[in-house]
Amino acid sequence: MRKFLLGAAIMGLLVFGVKYFIDRSNTKKIELQSSDLILNQIKNVGKLVVTEGHFAEVINYKDNKAFFSSWINAKKTALVVVNAKVQVSYDLSKIEYILNKDIKTVVITKIPEPEININPDIQYHSLTYGFLNQFTPKDHNLIREKVVKQLEKKVKSSLLVTNSENRLISELQKIYILTNSLGWTLKYNNTVIEDQIAIEELLQ
Repeated sequence: MRKFLLGAAIMGLLVFGVKYFIDRSNTKKIELQSSDLILNQIKNVGKLVVTEGHFAEVINYKDNKAFFSSWINAKKTALVVVNAKVQVSYDLSKIEYILNKDIKTVVITKIPEPEININPDIQYHSLTYGFLNQFTPKDHNLIREKVVKQLEKKVKSSLLVTNSENRLISELQKIYILTNSLGWTLKYNNTVIEDQIAIEELLQ
């Protein structure tokens, strides 16, 4: 009887031990699958998000040069009409993050800044100039620089940037939805993301 009880006890321990290791192995597999899914999701959003728009600008360009102790003034003017194609983009492959499998946490440490690309089509109208002050390549470069600076200000305060930010938020929310569904925690630096709205608030 004792041998039977001892054998039953040993068998029970063996069964318990095998089950323990199987459960532990399955748990590790699930954790590995979860981390792989999260990595794939981050890679999937790691693409270039581009929002395009068109802007117009009109600039009055003036230049005045004095000669012979200001006895002679040579002026040149131009009406500059600009139509520009503008792209606001986020290169999400530049997102930096730390994935910790042990505590099931993804920490986003850096979100890339928006890149503004302006491609202006510049047309000149009503050009006036004299022999002593003609238009040169330097003038065209100065006009282009002025155009780009003014358009950058206009773009940064436009709906184009807002729409681009909304697309960025949408991509980041995909990461939150997956991590949350798998029981992981998503952080942006030291702040825990508790819902989808929190992502929008952090980027403001």
